[in-house]
Amino acid sequence: MSALQIVAAVICVVITVVGVALLVRAVMRMTSLFRLGAPEKRTDSPGARTATLLREFLGHTRMARLPIVAIAHWFTMISFGVLFFTLVNAYGQIFDPAYALPLIGHFPPYEWLTEFMAWTGFAGILWLIWNRRKHHPARSAGKDGRKSRFFGSTFWQAYYVEFTIFGVGACILTLRALEYALAAVTDNDHASALHFPLTFFLGMPLESMGREGIEQFIVAVAAIKILISMAWMITISLNTTMGVAWHRFLAFFNIWFKRNADGRTSLGALQPMKVDGEPVTNVEELDFDEDTSFGVGKVEDFTWKGLLDFSTCTECGRCQSQCPAWNTEKPLSPKLLMMTLRDHSSAKAPFLQAAAAGKSAPATTDGEAPKGDYSNVNLLETALIGDTGYDIANPLTAYNPHGPDAVIDQDVLWSCTTCGACVEQCPVDIEHVDHIVDMRRYQTLIESAFPQELAGLFKNLENKQNPWGMSARARLDWAKGLPFDVKVIGSDVESADDVEWLFWVGCAGAYEDRAKKTTRAVAELLHTAGVDFAVLGDGESCTGDPARRAGNEILFQMLAGQNVETLNDANVKKIVVTCAHCFNTIKNEYPQIGGEFEVVHHTQLLNRLVREKKLTPVAAPEEFAKQPKDKSGAASTGKSVTYHDPCYLGRHNNVYAPPRELIGALPGVEYKEMERSGMTSFCCGAGGARMWMEEKLGQRINVNRTKEAVATGADRIAIGCPFCRVMMTDGLTAEQSNGDAREEVEVVDVANMLLAAVRRGEEQKENDEAEQTV
Repeated sequence: MSALQIVAAVICVVITVVGVALLVRAVMRMTSLFRLGAPEKRTDSPGARTATLLREFLGHTRMARLPIVAIAHWFTMISFGVLFFTLVNAYGQIFDPAYALPLIGHFPPYEWLTEFMAWTGFAGILWLIWNRRKHHPARSAGKDGRKSRFFGSTFWQAYYVEFTIFGVGACILTLRALEYALAAVTDNDHASALHFPLTFFLGMPLESMGREGIEQFIVAVAAIKILISMAWMITISLNTTMGVAWHRFLAFFNIWFKRNADGRTSLGALQPMKVDGEPVTNVEELDFDEDTSFGVGKVEDFTWKGLLDFSTCTECGRCQSQCPAWNTEKPLSPKLLMMTLRDHSSAKAPFLQAAAAGKSAPATTDGEAPKGDYSNVNLLETALIGDTGYDIANPLTAYNPHGPDAVIDQDVLWSCTTCGACVEQCPVDIEHVDHIVDMRRYQTLIESAFPQELAGLFKNLENKQNPWGMSARARLDWAKGLPFDVKVIGSDVESADDVEWLFWVGCAGAYEDRAKKTTRAVAELLHTAGVDFAVLGDGESCTGDPARRAGNEILFQMLAGQNVETLNDANVKKIVVTCAHCFNTIKNEYPQIGGEFEVVHHTQLLNRLVREKKLTPVAAPEEFAKQPKDKSGAASTGKSVTYHDPCYLGRHNNVYAPPRELIGALPGVEYKEMERSGMTSFCCGAGGARMWMEEKLGQRINVNRTKEAVATGADRIAIGCPFCRVMMTDGLTAEQSNGDAREEVEVVDVANMLLAAVRRGEEQKENDEAEQTV
């Protein structure tokens, strides 16, 4: 062995031993951290979970929302695994420059794959580095660069990982070129395009170095490759919160353990509140004492899956770029929230372990000082949610993983609309909404620390079983004046067995004036189509959606339990609803407490009736657009329409096509899609109980969304949810008062538009029959 080989061998062996030892220690530390979390069962359907993992990993289905990024990332990711064997080969080349792996070292398909992945991985990481620079906050529009999805990400870590991959890729390609040159100068048969299809042209000029020069060069480059790889291993081992590096390992586990084994996103139903690891599905059976805690008040109250979520965050910012709160200058960033909880849980772990061992804090398991500048802070006593001294001019002040007063500012927690955009966008299946609501549960049920507006909401729900505090006797007022009788279960019909559908009106549909128009329209359309339906009348109460998403799980359980009992007693099987929130709650959350029903949204049922020719829409005459607005909302078709996707209909339940198909069935109506639509639709601002909370920070979410709708030039903004109708109407009113929107623009439910078209058909039919009679 030459002197260079001896030095390289010693250095590489030593750094490898250190790197592997530190990596083992890091894995043990992270495993012990996850074990601090509350229990959670995520091992059902292992076959389906494995299939989901393979689909998301190999198909990059979650990454595909940014196609070019997904392609670059796929090649970079796959090359990381495939090219591991080149690292093994580099160790052999330290001792023998002509070394090749046994069996596969000179196997052409392996060599082709190696070179292809080396080039594509190299090109992929170059593109990703360029993309990160292009979207750097310093180059992005918006206040302080917060429009960049990378705002708040740890850039040195990202660049370190990316340039590590760049360096390793460059070494692999260089080694392949040198291997070709060595084979050529030694007259080896492997020196051909068959074995070096994509690097032979790089190796040909290197032949002039001669055998000894090439061999020394191979040893040097192999050593550099090993040093770069081991330095990376040591760096991530010393920084277990380095999500941009650790996600490449943890993502496999996070995807496998995601909530739904079949791969569905963790949206729709919220996870039930858990006490002592068991889900609460009946508050009347809940046995608790003064020491019982609800929700998450400390980081260790999160489940082990929650702690895994935080550590898996790769800081890509896709969640942040879609979040309606962040996009309207509120402190909530789902990414920064996950990063802060990750850093806090990691920093607090030694305190928890020391406390469990009876040691004084701060301390760590190996006697080192805890990372971070908080030597005088006991993280065991730091509040998870509170006042961090948040400054709207500096969003990062809302996140302080090391205390001392609080980790997360309370405004972060209550800015969330639970729209699910973060969960929908996350490429590693983090369950942001569940974690936020769990923290709200603790704040509401244990600390009674919630926005003051929610006190009135809770009082109305408790006393009157509806958010508006209206009398149950007024629940049927919407039906007054209809040209037909609306059947009521319990008085007109004995049970739901006597009708085809139960029409769940909902609180908004019964009490809110704008929503009443939709309720009447749906009822009239069902009657026109010959659909036999009935309502519960004063037997209905709030589904509990706003209470649950505001963290008042006990109130939700009371309301939901009462409704499930009423529905089961009436033998209800099929339910149609107009409210996206009622739809989601009854369909996805009532099964948690024994309510199994077939639930459809009114746009789904109406679309089916149109397809079956039971409802026939007719085009409006030219002069129709000039007619005054009908008080019923039935004359509100318009010549052009854009549609706003309700979050709890679209993202949470994947109902995107029926409303659009209904609009498409309206003759003479031009459809105009908003830029943010479908999965990337922007929230109206009403979800997460924010319908009853004032927006005191940043811009108004509903105004932001309404501006986008108005910008399409459409005459009508169609919606499919009463909450959206209220928010979009208020936003439109604000825009019209500012002179930024045409006066003739109107917000209407899809059902109102369909009713107007169907009524024209009925009138035309009556006129034709009258003419024939004459």
